[in-house]
Amino acid sequence: MHTNYYFLRQLAPALQAHLLPSSDPVITDLSVPVGLRFMECFSQDRDEIVLVFAQARGKNNYYRPFYIKATLRPDFSGLLFPENVQRARANSVDLFASVVGEVGKERSVVGVRSFLNERCFAILLESGFSLLFKFFGNRPNLLAFQENQVIDLFNRQLATDEQLLFDAFDRPIDQSYEAFVQADFDHRKLFPTFGKVVNEWIQEESKKSNGLPEGRAQWALIQDVLRQLEQPRYFLLRLDHKPTLSLLHFDEQPGEMPQREFADPIEAANRFFISFNGLTTFEHEKANLLRLITKRGKRAEAQIDVSMQRLLLREEGASHEEMGHILMANLHEIIAVPGSKSPERLTLYDFYRDQPLTIKLKPDLSPQKNAENFYRKAKNEKIEEQHLADHIAAHESELIRINQQKVDLEAIQTLKELRRYTKQHNLLDAGSLASTGESAPLFKEIMYETFRILVGRNAKNNDLLTQKYSYKDDLWLHARDVSGSHVIVKYQAGKTFPKSVIERAAELAAWYSKRRTDSLCPVIVTPKKYVRKPKGLAPGQVLVEKEDVVLVTPKGD
Repeated sequence: MHTNYYFLRQLAPALQAHLLPSSDPVITDLSVPVGLRFMECFSQDRDEIVLVFAQARGKNNYYRPFYIKATLRPDFSGLLFPENVQRARANSVDLFASVVGEVGKERSVVGVRSFLNERCFAILLESGFSLLFKFFGNRPNLLAFQENQVIDLFNRQLATDEQLLFDAFDRPIDQSYEAFVQADFDHRKLFPTFGKVVNEWIQEESKKSNGLPEGRAQWALIQDVLRQLEQPRYFLLRLDHKPTLSLLHFDEQPGEMPQREFADPIEAANRFFISFNGLTTFEHEKANLLRLITKRGKRAEAQIDVSMQRLLLREEGASHEEMGHILMANLHEIIAVPGSKSPERLTLYDFYRDQPLTIKLKPDLSPQKNAENFYRKAKNEKIEEQHLADHIAAHESELIRINQQKVDLEAIQTLKELRRYTKQHNLLDAGSLASTGESAPLFKEIMYETFRILVGRNAKNNDLLTQKYSYKDDLWLHARDVSGSHVIVKYQAGKTFPKSVIERAAELAAWYSKRRTDSLCPVIVTPKKYVRKPKGLAPGQVLVEKEDVVLVTPKGD
């Protein structure tokens, strides 16, 4: 949270107390120079910049200097406030000369401010100048403004930053309970500034109460978080195997470094910066490996949950085999002339559950042929159930292996040993699940409203999905007139495909196509039985004999 909105909101007034030591908390006239002067700005590293503020310039030094050292790399950005910075005689370049001003006429600080719901803050100087620290993901930068326009910037490769306007950084968001309800009780839509650490804390608190509370209870938890962020303490801890600055207190985990608590945001920022950048190569590589295999473990757990959910769904209601048996056992009650067709729906006695059961039939087939159809589907059901059981067993074995790898990594103490272990176990090879010969899932899989959606990964994988792993009653989707993934929604006996499921599958088909960046995308929707692949067509190409088209906005998973 060292660049989080809630931390920067606390950091701004703390910085103002240092840069305007004799000023009132509220500055009404920003044209009056009352603070330290912006003496110089230089860089002696590609992604590092140093700002020097002082009351006056001495012969060989500054009187009461205050230093800000900013690291602005795509993979890490942060602030350090050292007591002294020794500028190198060589390999050092002056920056922001137009903002510093002439010697003896350097501009004074008149304020420090944060911005509503944004990860940035600005040091305000006299004559309408300001220095804005922007911590936007992997695009951090330091911008110089005169009034509302950018006049200089540190990282010139971020060319779009030149178009930013100072008065456009505030981001009002409706964060009322009514907006929370409209967002389907998803707090992340209302509080995007919470970030990973706060969301992790909410998740940890939810586990204590057996899951995230809903409605008013969930809203009360969010309000409690906001109260803590308004008057925070600052905690330096290890989260996700790396030093982390948090405004919320986490329960300490066995084996983790003890949390350190601070009352001053500047001291907290300094301690975090030193801890993070003081990590050795060994500590960095070890932490990255632990995060990697932890992520694999969570993915394996999610796959087990999906497979278990699908197995449980199969236990609800009558199976295809049971419906075939029930239909055959009740043939004597079906009033029909031999060779005649069946009704569309038939209510029969279910002797498995001792209750009536309504069975949907194909009216163009005889009752006996409908029973044969159920038995054929039952055979496919058993094959899929075995596939699910094998899938669960494979991921459970993977979890056991991952947990052992965590234990092994924690015990490693040298870089040489770490790299040897990594190579021996192929930990960096995402294609092999830790060198066991097990392959990743054939298709991307999403569960939506209990329906299983499969997405092809490439042209040959599309053919495999459509030709080998789908059946005629499944729903087939594809972005129209462009290349993209085949998408299959698996059929569930006795259920029609809900409109919401069709739209979600269409969004995925649009996302995994050449139309991903379009605002609207037409998507073909048809039962798989209308999709053919004649000989001679290229991988992934098919013929669609009958189709409907829906318009959706591309949206990934």
